Amino acid sequence: MTTIKATKYKFRHLARVIIEAKTPTAVGSGEKDITTDSLVATDVNGLPYIPGTSLAGVVRSMIGEEESKQFFGYQEGSKKGWGSEIVFTEAKILNSAGEIIDGLDLEAIEKDPLLMNYKELPIRQHVNITDKGVAKDGGKFDEQIVFAGTRFCFELEMVSGEEEDKNFKTILSQLLNNTFRIGSGTRKGFGEVEVIDLKKRTLNLEKSDELEIYLDKSSALNSIFWDKVDFETIKTQAHSDWIKYKLNLQPEDFFLFGSGFGDDEADMTPVRGKKVFWTNGKGVLEDNLVLIPATSVKGALSHRVAFHYNKLKGYYVGNDKAKTGCENDAVKALFGYESQDEKIQKRGNLIFSDIIEQKETEEKLLNHVSIDRFTGGAIEGALFTEKTSFGRDLTFEMSILAKKEAFKGDKVEEAFENALKDICSGMLPLGGGVNRGNGVFKGSVTKNGEPLQ
Repeated sequence: MTTIKATKYKFRHLARVIIEAKTPTAVGSGEKDITTDSLVATDVNGLPYIPGTSLAGVVRSMIGEEESKQFFGYQEGSKKGWGSEIVFTEAKILNSAGEIIDGLDLEAIEKDPLLMNYKELPIRQHVNITDKGVAKDGGKFDEQIVFAGTRFCFELEMVSGEEEDKNFKTILSQLLNNTFRIGSGTRKGFGEVEVIDLKKRTLNLEKSDELEIYLDKSSALNSIFWDKVDFETIKTQAHSDWIKYKLNLQPEDFFLFGSGFGDDEADMTPVRGKKVFWTNGKGVLEDNLVLIPATSVKGALSHRVAFHYNKLKGYYVGNDKAKTGCENDAVKALFGYESQDEKIQKRGNLIFSDIIEQKETEEKLLNHVSIDRFTGGAIEGALFTEKTSFGRDLTFEMSILAKKEAFKGDKVEEAFENALKDICSGMLPLGGGVNRGNGVFKGSVTKNGEPLQ
């Protein structure tokens, strides 16, 4: 005869969450192929998904190592520690009808008008530009991404001895935090997500009827169990440790954020974005959208912050303390750094988001030629054409979150805010061809909703 011991964990706190990627996401598989340096993780159906380890790891990091030990568990040595009290499932994709694709369905891509677009995911090009305006050696790479607007669903379950468990509430609050990001590139515009739907329920397993409900519940994300649970009121929460800056930018005329490729008309074309838009629970992918990559803004800001920091500190040419790049103290505090031997790494304290908007821009072909000053003729191979976007009178919004601790250093905050003002005054052009007149923006910047003075 088997004896079942009593346990203090008589309650089960359950939640099902649907999130939407506000910007492209890149949850990597750790693999590459002949088309890209980094492939996203895909499930058995060949569709993008988010592993439960990624979700749990982000939440645990946001809560903090010490505080999260009590319910995420820990291991110290061979005898000290305990297991996690919470379980995250994988996050599975939703189709055009808002249905969760959970389980083997090899025809899902072929039969759904939205999912068929996931046969070939977009690839984003990246290049690391030095303070001299040229590409860093080995700094060119690309990665596969998932469309902005993609929706995923996952569940989480927590065992507890309390009917109202503050730890469970803490975990849910992190999902609603405006700093919650998933995957790689969260400091360069990727991974911003928003909770669209949240259902939760607590079951007392000492009650026979609730125990039966729990035992009958399917592990499938589209279980009918959730049909009987009401939606929770959803409100994104601002994190008190972060400052929100918002840029409102209007192009003066032409701007170019290059795709890295040409077409039949030009040697260089602007990068365009794709995004899923949802109406009444139905998802449709829109393409050829205006895309301003956060990486372009981040790179320009990084170099200008170094300039302003050196100026504010009085570090001029000839002064050994005048540093650029990751050797500059302000850049290190804001954008993170990696030591030359790669043994010391620190992630950045700024969070950027891509701009992907349904804006009508004109495309203009600009011809360029380099003239030989002695002969007056064109230099061989120096004739090229670029296709630029013309967006005068349009307004683009970009949010930047800055962690307060990054501003502890002397003059760091002032240097950063001066760089933001340079963008809004047209003194810091963005994108490609800035030395040819492209990328001049004018606008304004706010700090936690108040105009930046």
